[in-house]
Amino acid sequence: MVVEDEDNMRFLISEELSDEGYLVDTAANGSECLRKFEEGSYDLVTIDIEMPDMSGLELAGLLRERKIPVRIILLTAYSHYKSDLSSWAADAYIVKSSNFLELKSTIKELLNATNA
Repeated sequence: MVVEDEDNMRFLISEELSDEGYLVDTAANGSECLRKFEEGSYDLVTIDIEMPDMSGLELAGLLRERKIPVRIILLTAYSHYKSDLSSWAADAYIVKSSNFLELKSTIKELLNATNA
């Protein structure tokens, strides 16, 4: 699942991942993400950190607190969050760029570790 409040970025990330063969669902905010997790399960979620209803750090914490078995990638435009202790709820932290190679390789690595 791609959780991103910016429509264009959410579309771009989901298209890039769909092109890699992944089944992708999206959510525009943390509340929508949590609602979708109540309806089904997901192997991995990318979460934007700066969102209006709740931060990505809060969302990652809630997913862990609820013991939802999912790999979490925090995806942000700002590198300073990496030192925030609450970012440790994530399995990976990636600074957004126009090149999605790091995101794709991290997703592949995390999903392969899950299936191993």
